[in-house]
Amino acid sequence: MPLNGNSSASQPWRWWLTALAIFVAVIVLAAFVHRDDSVPVRTAVVGQGAIRSLISTNGKIEPVNNFEAHAPVAASVRRVLVKEGDSVKTGQLLVVLDDADARAQSARAEAQLKSAQADLSASERGGTQEEVLSLDAQLSKAGVDRDSAQRKLDALKKLEQQGAASAGEVREAENALAQADTQLKFLRQKQTKRYSNAEIARVEAQRVEARAAYDAAQDVLGKSNVRAPFDGIVYSLPVKQGGFVTAGDLLLQVADLRKVVVRAFVDEPDVARLAVGDSIQVTWDAIPGRVWQATLTAIPSTVKLRVSRNVGETTSILDNKDLKLLPNINVGVTIVIAEHDNVLVVPREAVRMDDSRPYVLQVAGHELKRRNVETSLSNLTQIEITAGLSAKDVVAINSLNGKPIGDGTTVRY
Repeated sequence: MPLNGNSSASQPWRWWLTALAIFVAVIVLAAFVHRDDSVPVRTAVVGQGAIRSLISTNGKIEPVNNFEAHAPVAASVRRVLVKEGDSVKTGQLLVVLDDADARAQSARAEAQLKSAQADLSASERGGTQEEVLSLDAQLSKAGVDRDSAQRKLDALKKLEQQGAASAGEVREAENALAQADTQLKFLRQKQTKRYSNAEIARVEAQRVEARAAYDAAQDVLGKSNVRAPFDGIVYSLPVKQGGFVTAGDLLLQVADLRKVVVRAFVDEPDVARLAVGDSIQVTWDAIPGRVWQATLTAIPSTVKLRVSRNVGETTSILDNKDLKLLPNINVGVTIVIAEHDNVLVVPREAVRMDDSRPYVLQVAGHELKRRNVETSLSNLTQIEITAGLSAKDVVAINSLNGKPIGDGTTVRY
């Protein structure tokens, strides 16, 4: 009896346990059948605004109007009349070198030049004044001698016809006349062409050499007294009064810094994008937040190696009225290649390429649709869309779980 009673009581519990197992299995099966296979994605909305295509690089500041003075010869620095940062006026004396040797050399060169000029003048006149006068006297005497010999010959010929003179006397007179003619011709040639072309050329060469030596001496003398060639600022002064410099050493640098040149170094792939008139912006880390504006005045004509980069050099003129930009400083340069206003833009990562054709993955409900697009300007963060999308369309950028996405992918965002 007790055994039969326990068996009857357990029947409802078995039924309930079976029903519960079936219910759980149905729930699990339904969850498996309806699991979410969508891919989480990061998206962006097609916006409308301005976009600029930029080239960012580095550059260097240089003076527009620059003057460098170098020592012409080895010498001591007698006087330094300015200091770095001084404003100077045109013609102002800045540095004086010891010019005693230069003055002595100039005097010797001047004497050589005068002597060479005198020699050349003498060769052109046919000799020195004394030689010219002596030759004139010799010519005069030779003319008289020749005329006398002619008269004597004429008289002897008449006497010969009369039998009063012999044929020998006539021949002797003829010989004397011939000698007188020869002497006269020689002296005339000496007067008109005393020096050969080679001799005149040698004298002229000596004069040219003496002139060059004199000019060089005068140049050294002039550079020993350094004066400002224009109004400007002394921005480099490496010498000190009483010091010694060798030939070629830098004495000082002066520049008009109210306008400066920024020389920018553009990488080779971007050189072809440049054009004269492009807008540029210049920044300097020493003055955060300050931006100088200018336009390109020259674009590269060649590409050359600079450290480890192949670059083309551009130049622009900057106003620097407050004199903040200093020569030789390194600056940041941004070149605005193009700028479009009120256009459609998307993040750069949203545009994909397939066989050189750009496209995006547009979000349509919870599915991605491929849309071919046309693009124009681009920069580091954005691309301009000219066809294929409308404002406020949503495009996928990438998946958030690393899974690949493409045309037809189910997504959530």
